[in-house]
Amino acid sequence: MTEMPAPISASAPGSAPGSVPTPGAAPLSTPAPTAAHAAGPSAAPEPVPVDQLRFAMPPVHETLSEERQYRKTRLAGALRLFARYGYEDGVSGHITARDPGYPDCFWVNPFGAPLAELGAGDLILVNGDGQVVEGSHHVNQAAFAVHAQVHRARPAVVAVAHSHSLHGRALSTLGELLDPITQEACAFYEDLALYDSYTGVVVDEEEGRSIAAALGERKAVILRNHGLLTVGDSVDAAAWWFITLERSCQVQLAARAAGKPVLIDHRNAVATREQLGSDLVAWINYQPLWRQISATGPDAGA
Repeated sequence: MTEMPAPISASAPGSAPGSVPTPGAAPLSTPAPTAAHAAGPSAAPEPVPVDQLRFAMPPVHETLSEERQYRKTRLAGALRLFARYGYEDGVSGHITARDPGYPDCFWVNPFGAPLAELGAGDLILVNGDGQVVEGSHHVNQAAFAVHAQVHRARPAVVAVAHSHSLHGRALSTLGELLDPITQEACAFYEDLALYDSYTGVVVDEEEGRSIAAALGERKAVILRNHGLLTVGDSVDAAAWWFITLERSCQVQLAARAAGKPVLIDHRNAVATREQLGSDLVAWINYQPLWRQISATGPDAGA
């Protein structure tokens, strides 16, 4: 007679196949929940108090000498940045900064000196009549004829930037302003002038006064057949306005070459200008560029 196999008992979860629980032993159960499980989902981290977050703002200096050194260092850095961006064209291209102790004197790059090599100690101080009062190099009289008149017409302006940048020059030949086609261009909406004349290299005060009059209270002016000029209540602001104006000229030229740009309407263009068009916003926008350029050159780490 054939012998039947013994029946296989059911295995408890986690036990070996065919094993039988020991009589009297505690029944098998799932592990008890850990503290993490018992607490449920993790609570969101607490926000960092706003007063503990860092945000750079324009510094306030206690003495004229500290403010003077600050302006000179920022001016030299902006000039090196202009060289990096290709705004230097021979001996053309200048940024001036008003001296805090002598309001009718201005720091400027020396005539013929490569912008990429300039440090604060290389700058020269020039009075409103174009005479060097500190330093051992000449000043570009043609450029200074414009800068001095703009400074005199706008006492609150600390810095004036002008260069023969590629796209600014190209747009200037069209004798027109920027269109409100981008957020950046809207910063100049109804705050950009056109000097609709060209009479050659500016060498006299009268021409400088005419350009200053065309600029008026605006932040920038397009000099027809010539280039761009921007102003600001700090070196950083004037430099940023020049850089973003040059880029906006590039965008407008490229957009028109590709087709017909769609304009931002007046209400939104004005609102965008009010958000982005102040010198404080320009200063803030410039800080990443300053950090890059200040890490190199004669004033590295200053």
